[in-house]
Amino acid sequence: MILLLGSTGYIGHAFQQALEKRGEKFRTLSRSEVDYTSFVPLYNFLKEHRPSFIVNAAGYTGKPNVDACEIAKADTLQGNTLFPLALANACAALDIPWGHVSSGCIFAGCWVKTDDGWVVEKDMSKPEIREIARTAPERLRGFDETMPPNFSFRDEPCSFYSGTKALGEEAIAGIGQNYIWRLRIPFDEHDNARNYLSKIQRYTKVYDNLNSLSHRSDYVNACLDTWFKRVPFGTYNVTNPGYVSTAEVLEMIKSILKPDREFVFWENDDDFYKIGAVALRSNCIMDSQKLLDAGVYMRPVHESLEAALKNWITEKQS
Repeated sequence: MILLLGSTGYIGHAFQQALEKRGEKFRTLSRSEVDYTSFVPLYNFLKEHRPSFIVNAAGYTGKPNVDACEIAKADTLQGNTLFPLALANACAALDIPWGHVSSGCIFAGCWVKTDDGWVVEKDMSKPEIREIARTAPERLRGFDETMPPNFSFRDEPCSFYSGTKALGEEAIAGIGQNYIWRLRIPFDEHDNARNYLSKIQRYTKVYDNLNSLSHRSDYVNACLDTWFKRVPFGTYNVTNPGYVSTAEVLEMIKSILKPDREFVFWENDDDFYKIGAVALRSNCIMDSQKLLDAGVYMRPVHESLEAALKNWITEKQS
């Protein structure tokens, strides 16, 4: 039996749907049944029920977005760092393997090939980086799993949310048998307040940058495949291969969905942070080759975006 934590969340619900579709035996657990954020109730529940594997999709992301985490810091730290550590220790004590939904938001920028070799550039809004992306994309490379987080409490500045997610990874690394599954800007064909494609269609102004993305269904199925295929435990960037600019996504939206509006961009980062956001935002490119080498396939990012938009289901249709 697989135990799913956080099944009511945006990613947790997708895990539930994927497990149902696969015909896997699983159960969900709510905090109203067992306060699994406390170690003793969690340990006792796991000892009694002995799940074969645990999916941890619980965490604190803030609503409506990560700006809320700058205020609810205790909840953010508890959900993203302290709880995963308690779960890691309980699972290690009972020899239960598990997987943890982490985030690519612990990185900023990408590797850039220069005359002096590969260097990290954290600010991808620079015109020269955009020009490289347009004319010589092979000169941009994503961060792989050997790269330490560079948008974290140990490499500031960062958002409080990103800091706690990076600290959570650090806390559970090497404890028992676990997967760390890094998610990056989830989207799919279902119109939803948490869906990246929904968000950018509703924003008054749009923030343009380069990013890796994760199709929600592709992501949860890839995560489950790491367990069912018994790939080595460890950290995996679970993103659709490649990267895309917000401007490219909007061009796809205009071409496929043909919305009755014009999209306006923030002039620059200063403009965006002065009016549009409180917490610093992570923009990054991630390398998912390790996942592919392990035998777990995800569609290229442009292919998954096109499929989502061509099969778009509005909230009214849902």
